[in-house]
Amino acid sequence: MTERIAVVIVTYNRADLLAGMLDGLAAQTRQPDAVIVIDNASADHTRTVLDRDDLPLRVTHSDDNLGGAGGFHLGVKQAYEAGFDRIWLMDDDVVPAPDCLAVLADHENPCLMAVREDLHGNLVEKSAIHFDLRNPLRIRPKTACVDQAYASRADLPAELPIENVAFEGFMVHRRVIDEIGLPDPSYFIFYDDVDFAVRARRAGFTILALRDAVLVRQLDFNQQHALDTWKGFYMFRNLFIVHFRYGENALVRAKPWLIVIAVLMLSPFRGGRAEATNVIKAIRSARHMRRPPSPGPPAR
Repeated sequence: MTERIAVVIVTYNRADLLAGMLDGLAAQTRQPDAVIVIDNASADHTRTVLDRDDLPLRVTHSDDNLGGAGGFHLGVKQAYEAGFDRIWLMDDDVVPAPDCLAVLADHENPCLMAVREDLHGNLVEKSAIHFDLRNPLRIRPKTACVDQAYASRADLPAELPIENVAFEGFMVHRRVIDEIGLPDPSYFIFYDDVDFAVRARRAGFTILALRDAVLVRQLDFNQQHALDTWKGFYMFRNLFIVHFRYGENALVRAKPWLIVIAVLMLSPFRGGRAEATNVIKAIRSARHMRRPPSPGPPAR
């Protein structure tokens, strides 16, 4: 029996990018059975973009900005409760190749990741081949990205095991949600996808990136130097949460405190007061979020 697939898209004030993404879905050789859109209180012309009849749209206009994490939690919950077999999580700034969904749907693995390229055909897949929560000396647990290990998509094997994902082309089977529950909305932005991947792997699920399932990313990755902005608070806090929750030994679970000390010592030379404030607020907040979401299917 053919499995029913729902796409879950979270969008916020990027109507033009969303339009291109929806055009890409409409051009799929294997059409989705539903397209669930969570509009995070957009103030642009998102509602106009969503006024189309060539896709099986199910739109929720949130009164508040739930963040990417809250949006994906809500969208996956809606898809799960509606009984869909697979859920394809998608951001609004990627466009799938016409056969992307067909390639994913033809593979039986319950956790799959499409491979991202940029507008010039360069490989920009940032999913980690190894995500190290064992070595306390590694500041960043993502020790090797796909696009660091391979020069181009053509160099990839057809299937590549990976250890974290982005909610930007990730497909999950409902039986994974049966086992580990929904994405955690408390992250707001950043690391909610990492958290979900860690839980999935610890429950025994393998995650595979499929070379021939292609997404084209419309924007460059540009978050590396945002630690002194409002985003920096979430980058610090959510990195700390992942270490507190899933660090494999006491030293790794203590690493957030060492990062705080290092940031504060270096703040006169880089980052300044804003980054120092972010890291202090982040560690205080992360301490209260040590407990991961309850495993098992969401309550109806």
